[in-house]
Amino acid sequence: MSSSLSEEPTVTTGPRCPVSHLAETFDPFTDPYLQDPYAFWEVARREEPVFYSPSLGYWVVSGYHDVRQVFRDTATFSAAISITPLKELCPAAIDELVKAQMVMGPSLVNEDPPVHTQRRQHIRDALVSPRRIEAVLPRIRVLANTAIDQFVERGHADLVADFAYEIPALVAFALMGVPDEDVERAKTFSNRLALFTWGYPSDDEQQQLANGMGRYWTYAKEHVQRRLQEPTDDYISELIKVWRTPGNEELFDENYLTTTMMNFLFAGHETTTNATANGLRALLEHRDQWDALCADPSLAGGAVEEILRYSSSVIAWRREVVKDVVIGGVEIPAGSKVLAVTGSANHDESVFPEPADFDITRGNAIKHLAFGFGRHLCLGERLARAEMRIFLEELTRRLPHLRLTTGQKFVYTPNTSFRGPDRLLVEWDPTANPA
Repeated sequence: MSSSLSEEPTVTTGPRCPVSHLAETFDPFTDPYLQDPYAFWEVARREEPVFYSPSLGYWVVSGYHDVRQVFRDTATFSAAISITPLKELCPAAIDELVKAQMVMGPSLVNEDPPVHTQRRQHIRDALVSPRRIEAVLPRIRVLANTAIDQFVERGHADLVADFAYEIPALVAFALMGVPDEDVERAKTFSNRLALFTWGYPSDDEQQQLANGMGRYWTYAKEHVQRRLQEPTDDYISELIKVWRTPGNEELFDENYLTTTMMNFLFAGHETTTNATANGLRALLEHRDQWDALCADPSLAGGAVEEILRYSSSVIAWRREVVKDVVIGGVEIPAGSKVLAVTGSANHDESVFPEPADFDITRGNAIKHLAFGFGRHLCLGERLARAEMRIFLEELTRRLPHLRLTTGQKFVYTPNTSFRGPDRLLVEWDPTANPA
C-alpha cells in the first residue's frame, strides 16, 4: 500500500559521527532514495559506513561485516524494537487499537534469548518442517499456473496485482489454516503493517492504518479461537498442540498465538510478493539474464539468491543497544537505536565483487543477508526460496518473450525496511506464446 507523506519525522537530538553530510541527506521516505537506495549506500559505505541520523534518531550501519555483528551479538543489540512503530502513535490511532482490544505482545521477531531460544524451536518445527514444505510445493506450482492462465492470452499484465501479490498470500494463509472464504478479508488487513510500523504516516493516515490493524487483530484472534476449538493440520493448530503439551503451559498464551499469526501472515505474504516483483524487474531490465534463465531453468535457484542479494524485499532491520559498543570504529552508547541496512550490506564491495552487476550465476550470492543472520534468521526462508524458484520456472517456461512496459514509473511504499514496487507492468505478443 502506497502513501504520500504529509509530515516530516520529528528531529531528535543525539550524538553524531564526525562527518555529517550523509546524515543530512539521508531520507528513506521520499524519492530519489525510494527509487534507488543503493546509490546512497555506495557512497555511505565508502565515506561514512556508520553515522547518526538525527531525523530518525537512529545510528545507521551499512557495511556487511558491521551488519552481521549487529545481528550476531544479541547480548548487545536487542531485537525489542524491531516491530515497534517508527512514529509514535497519535491519540486517535491509540483509540482505534483500544476499541479493537488489541494487545500486541512479543513475538519471535522482537524477542531476545533465552525466551526467544525456547520458543523458536517449537515455532520453527511447526512452520517449516520438511513435511510441511514438501506438501505445499505442488500447490504453489498449481497456483502459479492458474494465475498465468488468467492473463497469458491477454498480452499484458501487472505482475504484482495479477501474480506476485496473490499467490504468496494464498500459500501463507493455507499454512495458517485460513479458510478459502476468509482469504480476501485476511489479505486486505495483512498489507497494512509496512507503512504503519516502518513508515512515517501522517496522523490521519496513522488513524486509518490503526483501524485496519485493529480489524486485522480481531480476525487473527477469531481464527486462533476457532482453532482452539477445532484444530486442523495447520501451523496455528500445531502451535496449540505444542502449548497443550504438559510442561509447555508457560511457553505461549492466546495473545502470543494471535500476534504470531498476524506477523506471519504479513511476513509470508508481503516479503515474498516484494522479492518476486523486485526479481522480475531486475531480470527483465537485464535481458541477457532473463534469456539465460529461459534457456536453462536449472539456473532458477541461483537466480533467486542473486535477486535476494541485488534487490531484496527487506533492506533494513532495527535494534536497540543495551550496552556501550564500538561498531565500525564508532562508539555507540547504551540506549541508542540502530538501523542495520541489510540492503547495503548485500552490495558491499568487500564481499560481493562488482555488486551493482546483476549476475544469476554469481558464486557467492547466497552470502546475502536478505533473511537476516544468526538467531533471528527468517524462519520462512526455505518457503520463500521455494516459491520464488517455482515462480521463475513457470513464468520463463510460459512467457519467455515477456518484457517490461516502457515508460512506467515504479512506486514504493515510503518506509525504512520493506521494498517492492506497487505495480510491475509487462507485455508480450500472445501469438508468440509457446504451445
